[in-house]
Amino acid sequence: MIMIIINRSKKEAKKILKSHAPINSLSIKSSILECIGDTPLVRLNRLFTDPDIEVLAKLECMNPGGSMKDRPARYIIEQGLKNGTIQSNSHIVESTSGNLGIALAMMGRLYGLAVTCVVDPKVSAVNLKIMKQMGANIEMVTEADEQGGYLLTRIAHVQYLLGSIPNSVWINQYANSNNWKSHFEGTGTEIADALDDLDVLIAGVSTSGSIMGIARRLREKFPALHVVGVDAVGSIIFGGPPGSRDLPGIGASRIPELLNKSEIDSVYHINDLDSANGCRALLRYEGIFAGGSSGSVVAAAQQVVAKMRKPIGRPLRVVIILPDRGERYMDKVYDDDWYAMVEAKWLAVEGEVVHE
Repeated sequence: MIMIIINRSKKEAKKILKSHAPINSLSIKSSILECIGDTPLVRLNRLFTDPDIEVLAKLECMNPGGSMKDRPARYIIEQGLKNGTIQSNSHIVESTSGNLGIALAMMGRLYGLAVTCVVDPKVSAVNLKIMKQMGANIEMVTEADEQGGYLLTRIAHVQYLLGSIPNSVWINQYANSNNWKSHFEGTGTEIADALDDLDVLIAGVSTSGSIMGIARRLREKFPALHVVGVDAVGSIIFGGPPGSRDLPGIGASRIPELLNKSEIDSVYHINDLDSANGCRALLRYEGIFAGGSSGSVVAAAQQVVAKMRKPIGRPLRVVIILPDRGERYMDKVYDDDWYAMVEAKWLAVEGEVVHE
């Protein structure tokens, strides 16, 4: 291992080098599949400075496909191959805003399966390029549904493809129980094994697979856990009024079959501007370059910790889930022109509310 060490004594340098494992001590993986999961938990003590609050981020952006969607993609494909619902000649079809499409395309490469991703104009340009490079076929819908989103239009096109592509199989992440099970056995178990106490879980909601699976596993160990769902302004999942959304990742224009609302204690709706500010704050204070839904979770966490009652004798401990990487949002969250457009939009909306 080569490291550049500046302004340190030889003794300090030797100590640092000794603390790093030599390369031959690292386990060799048989494929990229074995790199999925075991993502780190990181304290965000620069962003959340109150000593009575400890916020831990689960960095799902460090999965090899760049997002937490690697987990259900692998689990669903492998379970399907085991139980026969997916065959060696199956053609996988799914509606996706990007991350699951990338993960499924990666699985397709490894298992020799054809993959078609149905996307819409809100998809990140980077995600679209990655899916294509991974070998996925792309079907783009352009007509918004009656809720102002594209999900219903995408699903309708999936149904069309199922009737026209031989041996096609729909993953159906919004209703597939293996979605939440992948997080129960994976993400949730990793968090539970790492911690002795936990008060609050904060996670974004779209298919609801991740928050359902993680919360169910964590409540086995922490029965009093307060679960916070983070939804997008404009999403109808929790009964909010439908509206347009610029950022993909969380929210939906339909209620997912996997969702059990009784398992979520409180819900925060975050607009695109607050999501972008959350992303930029995470990068500025913690050096974590995360995607749009991560910013939504950070923005919600800033509100949650201000309201929660602190336990006696220890800090309030909160886990937040950061789903994906930031480079996929260079044309959105981290683009100053896009940010200025979204800022003007939401400041105008707030001004209208004030005047009313």
